[in-house]
Amino acid sequence: MTPAPCYIGIDLGTSGVRAVMTKGQDEIVAQAQTPLPAPDAKDGAVRQDPHLWWEAVDRVLLELSEKAALETVVGLCVDGTSGTILVSDAAGEPLASARMYNDRSAVAAGERIDRVAAVDSMARGTGGSLARLLTLLEEVGDGKVAYALHQADWIAARLTGRFGRSDFNNCLKLGFDVAAERWPDWMSALGFDLSLLPRVAAPGTPLTVLLPAMARRYGLPPDCQVVHGTTDGNAAFLAAGAFEPGTAVTSLGSTLTLKLVSAAPVFAPDYGVYSHKLLGHWLAGGASNTGGAAIACHFSVAEIERLTPALRPEEPTGLEYYPLPSPGERFPVADPQKAPVETPRPEDDAIFLQGLLEGIAGIERDAYARLAELGATPLRQVLTVGGGAANAAWTQIRARVLGVPVTAAANTEAAYGAARLARFGCEGGA
Repeated sequence: MTPAPCYIGIDLGTSGVRAVMTKGQDEIVAQAQTPLPAPDAKDGAVRQDPHLWWEAVDRVLLELSEKAALETVVGLCVDGTSGTILVSDAAGEPLASARMYNDRSAVAAGERIDRVAAVDSMARGTGGSLARLLTLLEEVGDGKVAYALHQADWIAARLTGRFGRSDFNNCLKLGFDVAAERWPDWMSALGFDLSLLPRVAAPGTPLTVLLPAMARRYGLPPDCQVVHGTTDGNAAFLAAGAFEPGTAVTSLGSTLTLKLVSAAPVFAPDYGVYSHKLLGHWLAGGASNTGGAAIACHFSVAEIERLTPALRPEEPTGLEYYPLPSPGERFPVADPQKAPVETPRPEDDAIFLQGLLEGIAGIERDAYARLAELGATPLRQVLTVGGGAANAAWTQIRARVLGVPVTAAANTEAAYGAARLARFGCEGGA
């Protein structure tokens, strides 16, 4: 009997590297992980030696090979933190520390970009990888640089020997025009050598096979296909479950973030809304300042657990709250001065907690409605991740307010999502 094909996903996270091996239709066979040291952070600059990533990837692949035979692995995919970038020479050797996704030190470069970039470009400001790239080029000199590479790009290149390649998702914050599938004309006004930019392909499309030495080291077959990767956030979305228009993932963490599979892209800079292209669809996302941090202003985790059994999810409180931890909102309304609305406060703490949960559910409803108003596919179902996903009463409240099925996500590990993307790519579904 022919063994089922297997796939490996590698996730380069903030605190560590994880690898997951799956077989067939995404059954987990083995997992491995190892920590990463914290990046160096000072005065808004956040940097890390890329060799630390490679050492961690090497460790998790060796650990995976000890837990399972890897000779049936047919595909491998790498995801990385969105916006982390480095520059290398022609041999792929980094010429300086990488600039991490949360580096905000490239203020002057961000201002240069803002003067020429399209208003809906995700490369604008200091939050995109383009500003970090410009500062890296100033530091090491254009003439020494052969490649500009994202975190996932560089690891995939170390495995395959093919540098100068990237994907739609990682390149969005570098300025790539995903709708037109090309680098935009306005980038030429920035005055750097555009040939340093990677060739870009859809996530999941075949890149090439492993280097023979890499295949031998980890016991992988020589024809194991490495596919173009994605960002960690998109890999986590793929891990959550279904991927079809109208399916969304809400993350109930300190803040409320959401992503929706859409047939059409949505770009609305005023709301911080943008779209990734993934598996032939668009993934539109936005984030509100509401969420767990707003609840934590009033209740501890222990108090929430104590009060939850007293909630009555099917009986609306009638309270019209807009919970925020502090003034200011991004989405579904863009108002830096918006004040929290958390009064009147009833004497019963359970009713007050339910009112807060209903308020957050209302913001979630309005956020998905805003995406639809902007042209996205209407919401059909919601998968939930984050700490709030475990609260059954809150799930009932959200299902009532949203008017669609709400369930916990099947999986939340980005490495698992990367393994799914490897499978989609090898099966020709990317």
